[in-house]
Amino acid sequence: MIERIGTNERSSKIVKHNGVVYLSGQVGIAEDDIIGQTRECLARVDALLDEAGSSREQILQTVIWLSDMKYFAEMNSVWNAWVPEGYAPARACGEAKLARSELKVEIIVTAAYDQ
Repeated sequence: MIERIGTNERSSKIVKHNGVVYLSGQVGIAEDDIIGQTRECLARVDALLDEAGSSREQILQTVIWLSDMKYFAEMNSVWNAWVPEGYAPARACGEAKLARSELKVEIIVTAAYDQ
């Protein structure tokens, strides 16, 4: 069975299937700098993981898009403090043109959840 949560005409915030939860890409919109945007993204990820019955310790893979790779070190400073020690997921990070010019980071997470 596939369960979709927070679905609109374009996407679902959460899709659950066979013990895997897929989160839509999360961005930070309240802050102007990469540190604030990364913190906001990760807070949104935390909330969605909780809603899906998952956690940081169950993250399998993360894809991070930066609007400019010059933000890599600053984003990682927030990321490294957020990921629980010993639970780092498989991860990719690249540069991409994001949906709005003010966005600096988008984070996409796939995690396990207890069935």
